[in-house]
Amino acid sequence: MTGSFHFNDVLRQWTEVFMGRSMRDFSAFMRNSGLSMPQVSALYRLYYRGQCGVTDIADHLDVSSAAASQMIERLVQQGLLERSEDPNDRRAKQIALSPAGRELMEESIEARVRWMAELTTVLSPEEQDTIVAALDALTSAAIRLDPYSQAHEAGAATA
Repeated sequence: MTGSFHFNDVLRQWTEVFMGRSMRDFSAFMRNSGLSMPQVSALYRLYYRGQCGVTDIADHLDVSSAAASQMIERLVQQGLLERSEDPNDRRAKQIALSPAGRELMEESIEARVRWMAELTTVLSPEEQDTIVAALDALTSAAIRLDPYSQAHEAGAATA
């Protein structure tokens, strides 16, 4: 087996295991929360990037402002979002996670990554160090190949 083929095969296997487990745990969380995927996507957008306007949510979800506004209203009624006046434009509203919404997003993240903590119990410190070095190199290479990741990293560095 050539090095490149073996690398690709091992990476594909890890990706399948990682994504399968992460998505299975996330799907279970979603079922239990009673939220739709667009609702969760909007909540994650607010969790990671902070408050924004209805139009920002609409653009993020690729839906009309009216559709985003209806979804936001349901999330406000559920106590997951809060609306406030935009200090620069009193006609516009700013949307932000409520404390309950932030807690739900943190629980969601925990549900997706909980099993990764278990990996530390079955890997030696030396194996963990090797994996950290390999994943750092892999992440850097992936970012160099993906313009979106580069823009995201630049935005995260300035945020």
